[in-house]
Parts: sequence; structure tokens; C-alpha cells
Amino acid sequence: MASSVSQQAYNEAVAKLESETGTATAAQLATVADEILSVAGLLRAQPRLRRALTDPSRPAADRSGLLRSLLTGKLAEATVITLTTLASGRFSRPSEILNATERLGIEVVLRSAEKAGSLENVEDELFRFGQIVSGNAELAVTLSDPGAPTDRRVKLVEDLLKGKAQPATVRLVEVAIDGFGGRGFEASLTRLVELTAAKRDREVAYVTVARPIGDADEQALAAKLAEIYGRPVSLKVDVDPSIIGGVSVKVGSDLYDGTILRRLNAAKQEFAK
Repeated sequence: MASSVSQQAYNEAVAKLESETGTATAAQLATVADEILSVAGLLRAQPRLRRALTDPSRPAADRSGLLRSLLTGKLAEATVITLTTLASGRFSRPSEILNATERLGIEVVLRSAEKAGSLENVEDELFRFGQIVSGNAELAVTLSDPGAPTDRRVKLVEDLLKGKAQPATVRLVEVAIDGFGGRGFEASLTRLVELTAAKRDREVAYVTVARPIGDADEQALAAKLAEIYGRPVSLKVDVDPSIIGGVSVKVGSDLYDGTILRRLNAAKQEFAK
């Protein structure tokens, strides 16, 4: 979400969500998440509705009343109350209410996984699925193609992950197919991994090595990074023999590249001068 006013609207909706679903089970939260994400799909398909819900000339009660009239009787009351709270807030641009609704749906998916005790598994499954996709050109093109029917791509994901991943993982991959926050599929997956880690109060470190490293080395690296960033770090390790040796670590916008490949490329550039 791009502006402070949209962040305030989102925060108010999260607070309302917490009060409405404080005692909800994991399954009940999953249902609310599906409903919120279905409304995000409606907003994505209806630019006129997005504009109406963010029109600064319309009173907050009018905007929330419009959304309530569309959702009442179709969705759970907790979902309706949460989303009408969101619609009563202020947004700088129509796209921001879509982004906020998507983000709210993801928040509830993650709460459902947290309640089920599967949040760490979801984080790892999202990362591993991203690796599978990036390693299969045909699959990457199929899942990333915005021109392909969404339901066909969702069915492919469900077939690939059936019985192999947490329900929350499958749901988040479906969000990535829709292009979370306007991102491409693989970028959406990466952002969802980071949001899942953040829900566990962890930073994500993407580590690239030439060959597998042992548990002791992983633990030592995680401890060093936790010391640097002041919070626990979740390592996502990718083995890439092309880097020849050394290690590359990316945390947010920070990149620590100690690979032999980087040193060779740097030497070639110096030699070419």
C-alpha cells in the first residue's frame, strides 16, 4: 500500500478483523480469508467499483454502505464488517483498495496457518515451490502467463500440490497466480515467502551456494545474520553449481556476494580496462 492514508485504513480493518475473529478456529479463518480474497477478485475485475469505493466526494458511510449492500447475505458477517471498515477509510488511488483487500486476505490466510501450527511449513513450501517453478521453464511460462485462463492455472497448481502442501500454501500460490500487488507470478511468490516469515517475526535471507552446506554451517550463518539484523533469520538456501564456490546472501535490498563467479567476473572487467 502506497500511502499513509491507505495504511491507516488497512490498520483499522485489521483491528476490526481481530475483534470479529478473535476466537475463530483455523477453518473459520480460512473461510474468511477465501471470502476476502474473492472480494479482491471482484475489485480487480470491476474498476468502476474501485473508483466508487475510493471516491473522496462520497461520505465514508456511503462508501461502506455500498459495499455492504453488495456483500450482505453472501458472505459471513465478520467478513462484511471487516471489509466495510476498510471501505470507510480513505485511499489516494482506486488501486490502493484492491491492494489493501488482497493484503488483508493474505493476513487472514497466515493467521489460519498460525492457528493450525503450520506457518513454518507454509513458508518453506512456498519457497520450495518457487524453486520448482524457476527450475522448469515450461511450468514458469504456464503459471506466469496472464493471458492463460486463471482457473486453468489454479487447477494445475492444485494438481501439483494436492496432498503435498498445506491448504494455506495452495491458497497463497493461487494469490500469486492473480499477481499479488501487480507483481509477476514468481515475484509474488517471493513476496509471500517474506510476509509469511514476517508473521513469524523473521527476516528472510536468500542464500546461494555451489554445493549443499551442513546444518552446523546453516546455523552459524543464521546466527551471524540474526546478530546483524537484530531478529531471527529464516535461511532459504539454493544450490547453484555455476557460482563455482563461495556464498551469496541477499536480505531485503542488501546483497553480500562472496562467490568465486563474482570475483572472476570482477577480474575480467579489470583485465578488460
